[in-house]
Amino acid sequence: MEDRVKGEGDFQYSSTPTLHYSSELFMAVSELAEELKLISGLKVKTNEPLARYTSMKIGGPADYFLGVDDAAALSQLLPLLGRHGMVICLLGNGSNVLISDRGVRGAVIHLAGVFKRVEWRDDETGGWADVGAAYPVTQLVREAVRRGYAGLEFAEGIPGTMGGALVMNAGAYGSEFEKVVDQVEGITAAGEAARFTRTQMNFTYRESNLPPGMVVTRVRLRLSKDDAGRVTSKLRELVARRKSSQPSGRPNSGSMFRNPPGDYAGRLIEAAGLKGKRIGQAQISERHANFIVNLGGAKAEDVHQLMELARAEVKRRFGIELAAEVKYVGDWPGD
Repeated sequence: MEDRVKGEGDFQYSSTPTLHYSSELFMAVSELAEELKLISGLKVKTNEPLARYTSMKIGGPADYFLGVDDAAALSQLLPLLGRHGMVICLLGNGSNVLISDRGVRGAVIHLAGVFKRVEWRDDETGGWADVGAAYPVTQLVREAVRRGYAGLEFAEGIPGTMGGALVMNAGAYGSEFEKVVDQVEGITAAGEAARFTRTQMNFTYRESNLPPGMVVTRVRLRLSKDDAGRVTSKLRELVARRKSSQPSGRPNSGSMFRNPPGDYAGRLIEAAGLKGKRIGQAQISERHANFIVNLGGAKAEDVHQLMELARAEVKRRFGIELAAEVKYVGDWPGD
């Protein structure tokens, strides 16, 4: 299967190889479980279903689901998992991902605690937002508007967290996060603190190109001051545009495919006659063809089949190869 990318969007996936199930694995898992108990600020769950943590409400169980409350816990956790050869995943609000029905082997990390906080500062020319990686983007946008800050309106409706939005350089309505990012902080796979200024980063379309294995912990944004009424009016306009063009009321993961150069994935899928197409309880949205909605009880495999159908039909009719924006994560058949 294509596009099982390891480390983008609201879900990051490490390249560390997984362990094989054996007596050696059993001993290693038991040892790991004991070591995890020693980390303060860490909540451990095993065989935890992931559907409740994803915006599409789809996903099988994770071997380990680890809630991390602060940077100290994260800096201990990452090298520990590395020493045990565990596959490491980072899950935010679970948008922009399609998690296998069979779940995820290894450890899924979910940031909480201090990572869900934001601090605001003013100066003579504008303001700053120091945002924890687990802070919801939509909540951030609306709080910025209430404070009279401009620059984040484009992100209204992005369902992920700040960390996920930064990693995938999320964008809409002609703007992206790279335009407001000033500094990024994180923890490396070795457990060391890392910091990158805007000038040290290399943003591209839907990519931030951070070092592999780094977990984003905080992002500093530079915003401009504006009239609160004018910013509010712009936000309301974008909310109305989104509600009129995107599906609501059904779980989804946002855009399923990247827009090809000079065109739109949704337009191509609709022109291929697939708008409203259904497999199982998954359906290509009747409102926007680049969305797939969960009608209730949809399986990851249903969504995957719809994506492959859309990819094949667009290729056959228009000669354009669609690239998935949503990331396939977990234990997929054929891996």
